[in-house]
Amino acid sequence: MARKKKKISARRQHVRDTISAERLERVSKAVNSPLPAAIAVLVLFIVLATAILSVQTRALDTFFQDMWRPWSQIFSIAALVSIISLGGAMYVHHFKHRIIERAPRAIALATLFLLLLAITRAASFYSEWTYLATGSAITSAVILTIAYDQRFAIGMTTFFCILACFAARADEATTLKLFQLFLTMIAGAVTCCFALREIRTRMKLIEVTTLAAVIVMLVATSLGVLDDWTATKISKTSGAAAAVTVAVGFLIQGFLPLIERAFGIATSMTLLDYSDANQPLLKKLAMEAPGTFSHSLLIGSIAESAADSINANGLLCRVGAYYHDIGKINKPPYFVENQMGSASRHEALSPAMSQLVIVGHVKDGIEIAREYGLPAVLRQFIETHHGTTLIEYFYNEAKKQADEKGTTISDTEFRYPGPKPHSKEAAIVMLSDTCESAVRSLGDVSPTRIEAVVHNMAMKRLQDGQFDECDLTLRELSTIEETLSKSLAAHHHGRIKYPTPPDEPQKENG
Repeated sequence: MARKKKKISARRQHVRDTISAERLERVSKAVNSPLPAAIAVLVLFIVLATAILSVQTRALDTFFQDMWRPWSQIFSIAALVSIISLGGAMYVHHFKHRIIERAPRAIALATLFLLLLAITRAASFYSEWTYLATGSAITSAVILTIAYDQRFAIGMTTFFCILACFAARADEATTLKLFQLFLTMIAGAVTCCFALREIRTRMKLIEVTTLAAVIVMLVATSLGVLDDWTATKISKTSGAAAAVTVAVGFLIQGFLPLIERAFGIATSMTLLDYSDANQPLLKKLAMEAPGTFSHSLLIGSIAESAADSINANGLLCRVGAYYHDIGKINKPPYFVENQMGSASRHEALSPAMSQLVIVGHVKDGIEIAREYGLPAVLRQFIETHHGTTLIEYFYNEAKKQADEKGTTISDTEFRYPGPKPHSKEAAIVMLSDTCESAVRSLGDVSPTRIEAVVHNMAMKRLQDGQFDECDLTLRELSTIEETLSKSLAAHHHGRIKYPTPPDEPQKENG
């Protein structure tokens, strides 16, 4: 006799379907997230790093006969590399999650470490070259400080130094010698990280690596004395470590443009080059949209002051502000600062068409920036300086027309496409731009009125969610408001009315 199929209630079936849908959604979200690519990069790094460290350090004449270590040692190396790499991956996840979100950045970081490990391993074929491994640690510290920040550079370079000690391990090297090498490497790396905040001059890298070379020499000499080395050995070891440290400075100086391109960054020295008024794009902006050019210079000045007040990158804010409105080059007469007192062209357009023209300057700006090869770190200011804000004037005009016709209109049709600012610097330029425009439209420009306008605009952007994706705090926002108010008040300061000369006829009233 066939068993009867158990009847399931509609409510229970709905719960099961909901759970299944949620599981499928979670799986789909995980598959489509950047996490699988990041895990693949990590696994590939572990495999390649293990292969590099598993190469024997024997004389070259017998190298090809017995190239690899025994399998037992290879498995041990793989286990150690996996543990160290997972620690580094967790550090990246905690402090620089955007590396995981962007596969090219993760690949660039992994490639840098693998290349430096391979160079360190190659240098370890002769025990006399072991201290040349200091150069790889210095290279890692300098590049990561340039690409990210000091804290991240110190943390990741520490993980690299541990791997580099395994790579520098010669057959006769003892644990004590490797510990001495680690101390020497980490001393030079930490010195570079703390001394190198930004690169504003072409001599900065040489100065930093020279200072690191002095520290490296002192540490290597002190460790040699404690280990009862001969004077000749101490001088050779410390001298080689110091020499390679200085050489790294010259090497990175030459490869700096390639490093910037690989990590998608722009150093202060590069930003200073782009701030030059003789840059082709800035010259074009000054010629074709002079009002916008003047507005951009002012935004750059006040944004830099606001950024400096919260210890953000003021130079990046200033240069980013110079380029934030370059999309207006295509249609300068449609923007009020370029109309020079003439009638507005928007009077002949519908609000919807005017909205398309206004929003279009963001898209045009991105295309122009790519055409002129503007770095990605500057393109972000073009994309985010309006975020997803509402174009209020044309929205209100469209709403009036819709009310007269008895129809409705959504404010989403009159918003910029975004994205919202992802950094403090981009948020500062957005706020500086909107506050300057609002203050410029005031009839009575007084410090009190300026403070009120700046505060209202800041609160409006905050409540509209424009700062949701950047790590700007309320305390920092308050400091930015205060700085912007002072800067705008200084720019719109009052002037004494010039008296009429005695020999000039007085104008009669009426």
